[in-house]
Order: sequence, then structure tokens, then C-alpha cells
Amino acid sequence: MAKPASLKPTRRVAIACQGGGAQTAFTAGALKILVAGEREGGYRITGLSGTSGGAICAALAWCGLVAETAREKGRQRAIAMLDAFWHDNSALLPPELIWNGWTVLTAELQDSGLMPTFGTSPYLPPVDAATELLKSVAPRRQFFDLRDLLDTHLPLAEAAQPVAEPRLLVGAVEVLSGQFKAFDSSLAEISLDAILASTTLPTMAKATRIGDAVYWDGLFSQNPPLREFLQGVELGDKPDEIWIVRINPQLRNSEPTTSEAIQDRRNELAGNLSLNQELDFVRKVNAWLASGKLAASDKKPIALAEITMSEGYAEHLDYASKLNRAPTFIAGLMADGEEQAAAFLRGRRAGRK
Repeated sequence: MAKPASLKPTRRVAIACQGGGAQTAFTAGALKILVAGEREGGYRITGLSGTSGGAICAALAWCGLVAETAREKGRQRAIAMLDAFWHDNSALLPPELIWNGWTVLTAELQDSGLMPTFGTSPYLPPVDAATELLKSVAPRRQFFDLRDLLDTHLPLAEAAQPVAEPRLLVGAVEVLSGQFKAFDSSLAEISLDAILASTTLPTMAKATRIGDAVYWDGLFSQNPPLREFLQGVELGDKPDEIWIVRINPQLRNSEPTTSEAIQDRRNELAGNLSLNQELDFVRKVNAWLASGKLAASDKKPIALAEITMSEGYAEHLDYASKLNRAPTFIAGLMADGEEQAAAFLRGRRAGRK
């Protein structure tokens, strides 16, 4: 029996998650709503990508979806995994709250020019020893050891790879060659090391070694990966839409004039650079297809959409807040992510009627 004409086909959607440290708790909140909304939203999540904190959020959602045979159970598990990770990633104990407050305050003072910045290297023996000592004496090792935290909350052994759909892409950069790398679940490349590679800030941790290659944070490359969703992929396997969860605001209402504001805007612009380049290319191809300048059987128009923080929330965040793991701050970001994603889906449904 033919489907009623009023029923619209299920849209294939890829979700790309920009990096941004603790601010990507916003992404976790948004993903919870987007994953749950798949049930009745007329779309299916066929791909996820991310960089740095966005890579962690994307990996958690992806792992939850693929670890369960039934899609609904996978959705429920993905949501639970996002909640559990960000709860445990928060500063929960008094020593953690003190450390978190000191870390954020130091970053704020340095950004404002009120405290000097001292360059150091995680490879220096005293720094390396201090880092390991901190992990060993901490009341809760997971607060200081991301590998341990991921090992607890990201059961990759339950996500048998290769997995082509939903596909996961994790962005990093190979330090020696300067080549961008998108670790790919369809090539069975997703591991704890791959996730850590995407989160490795060179001023804070040693490069992550995988085989003969060494990797730094994906913020130096694709933030987040997009083109791999479209290149070398059969037409029917490409997404119809790509939704970007953007952490770094594209627009600001006023000129930054203080040292802190200038530093913050520099960070935002650098974080948006590669993303905007990839988005511009997709838009150009869409325009060429619409005008008839490009006729290719392996290409189709890709709808682009963004989910961003509410303006009132984003304007109060600075670069130092990307280090802030206070429970109230994390909870507020997640709540804003949920609200913005819900509003996005309401607008999408209204537009498709």
C-alpha cells in the first residue's frame, strides 16, 4: 500500500558538535533533546561529529545509540550517558570546588592582564610528576583524569565497529605532519585514545600517541568535522541536513576593548574559522546545484541549521568559563542547551507543515 501523500519522508540528519571545554555541557543538553526528538520528529540521526568537548558529547550520544539493538533503548541510554558523564565531570567534592574556583579565577586574572602568564611544558619532569601526584592523591581521581572518566562512562566495547550508521567522526590534528584527522567509526577508528586526541590541549597535556602519530586537540583542525559526511559517500548515504551545535558565537554586539574581551573574541574567531570555511563550501555547492551550474549525480543540496546558546546566556560567558566545572554552571549550560534545542525542533516542525 502506498504511503499517504501527507506523510513526509524521514530526513537523514548529521549533528556536528563544536568544541569549547566546559561550555560543551550546552551541547550535552542539546543532544539530549535532539536524540529524544528523533522519535516523532520526522528525522533520523545518521551521523555525529565533534571536536574536543564536542567530541566527548558526540561520542557519548553515538555510543548509547549503537550499543542497543532497539533504537528507543539506544536513545534512552544516550541521554542517560550524557547526564552521567557531565555529573561526574563536575566539581562535586569540597577540594574539587576549591580547585575549580582557583583555576577559573587564575584564568580570569591572566586574561585581564592582572596576573602574569608563565609558559611551561607538560613534558617537563616536575610538571609531569605534579600531574601524576595530583591524580593519585585526589579524593576522586576522575576529576583530574579524563581517561579514567571516559573509561567509566564511554563503554566502547559495546559499540562493535565498524559502524557506518550512525557514523561518528572525531576531529584532531596530527602534530608532526599538520594533517587534519577525522577518526571514523566506519573505519573502526573510534577509541579512548581517539577521543583523548581530540581533547589534548598542548599547554596542559602531552600529545596523544596513536601508532606512530601524535595528536593535539581538534580545535587546531576541524571544529567540528563536516566534509567527511559528504566526500566519498554514496548519494543515498549522505545526510539531507546537517545541524551544527555552535559554542563560539559568530556575532558580537559590541567591539571588545578590554584585554579579557579581546582574548575571548580571538578565541571565538579561531574556533569558528574552520567551521565557517566548511559551511561556506556546502552553501556554494547548494547554490551551484540550485542554479544548474553544477549537475552531478553524486551530489544533492544539504540543508544547514545551527543551534546556539541563548543570547542572554552567551553574552556573560568568557574564555575562562570554558574551564569552569562548577555544578551550577554545568547544570545551567545543559538547561540552556535543552531549551534551545527544543525551540529549534519546534521551529523545524512549524516550517515543515
